[in-house]
Amino acid sequence: MLRPQALHALRGSDLIIHAGDVGNASILDALKEIAPTIAVKGNIDAKGLALPIAALVEAGPARMHVIRDVKELNMDPAGLGIHIVVSGHSHKPSQSERGGVLYINPGTAGPRRFRLPVSVAMLDFAKRPWSAVFIELKL
Repeated sequence: MLRPQALHALRGSDLIIHAGDVGNASILDALKEIAPTIAVKGNIDAKGLALPIAALVEAGPARMHVIRDVKELNMDPAGLGIHIVVSGHSHKPSQSERGGVLYINPGTAGPRRFRLPVSVAMLDFAKRPWSAVFIELKL
């Protein structure tokens, strides 16, 4: 599901990162019309949707590791020079810092999950320290 509110919130982005549960390729096509898009495979994604399990993304000064479920992270991000880990799966918007690495879950911009907000997260690499701004979509 791709909400018009999500498309509106993402306008002006330089890069879009999708942390899994894309659904189908038409959603990625719509996101790519806004900005280059990196996506990883989620547990609801169709087998025909060719997405990696994880992705290493360089955005400005930041190195990011994108993975569906942070619990599946099997490396030391800081030791590999990764600044930010982006994950999905829980659909719960959150951010925390551990060992000098920023961990972000943008939430869900598609179907509401449980009683969680419907949201996207934005990062501005021009401002330090880096942190996510969560945008709750008005439904």
